[in-house]
Amino acid sequence: MIVTNDRRLRLGEALKASVVGLVRAWRWAWGAMAVCALVWAVRPFMVGVLGWVWAAAALVAGLILIGALARTAISDDRNDARRLGLGAAGLQLGLPELRLLGAALLCSVFMAMILSVVALVLLAVFGMAELNAEAIRLRDWAAVGPIWKLVLLAVVTLLAFYGVLVMVVRLSLFAPATLGRGHMVSLNSMGIAQGSFRPLLGGLVVVVGLPILGLLILTGAGLPSGVATWIVWAVVISAFEAPLALAFLGAAYRRLEYWTPQGAPHD
Repeated sequence: MIVTNDRRLRLGEALKASVVGLVRAWRWAWGAMAVCALVWAVRPFMVGVLGWVWAAAALVAGLILIGALARTAISDDRNDARRLGLGAAGLQLGLPELRLLGAALLCSVFMAMILSVVALVLLAVFGMAELNAEAIRLRDWAAVGPIWKLVLLAVVTLLAFYGVLVMVVRLSLFAPATLGRGHMVSLNSMGIAQGSFRPLLGGLVVVVGLPILGLLILTGAGLPSGVATWIVWAVVISAFEAPLALAFLGAAYRRLEYWTPQGAPHD
């Protein structure tokens, strides 16, 4: 992987690279996609003790898929991906996947702490606002409280959610960074994404938000229905959504990374 000194993320370039990366992922990691889609598709049939077996299998399949897609997304060619540990058809399970799991857990714990603090702050702010609880219960919004208080609370709430969103977006590069650097990268990924919040958010809205919105619309319309709904979601997420998202994140990582191991090419 060649890391550039020009640490600027241009959204258009990254999205174009995502399309190329998606096609490449289909060619190099089709086995991982198939396994993950199959494991998640059988979830409705796993009951009782089988549910615990399925949970373990789903975790392993997810790690295999993310590991394969991250390697594919940050590599210049197939040989480069293989040097990073990419297996045949994207099927591999080793120390890098354990690093991915560790990084994901650390990011999750960090975000849980952030959400707890935000929730406590909002509760305290709303408590000090002394709104009319009975009016809220009755949904009599005109009697809840002065309009300036409601506007101020709305602004504070939006700012709090904006802060959480910034954290999530800046942590989003942990998977390609972990594979690219060869060690577990969790909170350090925020340094890589520093200064690129808007293009990262815009790209994630396109490659994650829009496909999910399309699936939700189809699901809401009853197309498909029943067990078929779960199967369609499993296939689309595994074979389209995840590869496209990792292709974008990998393209962003390649443009924003500033760290290189000793002796690595740097242009």
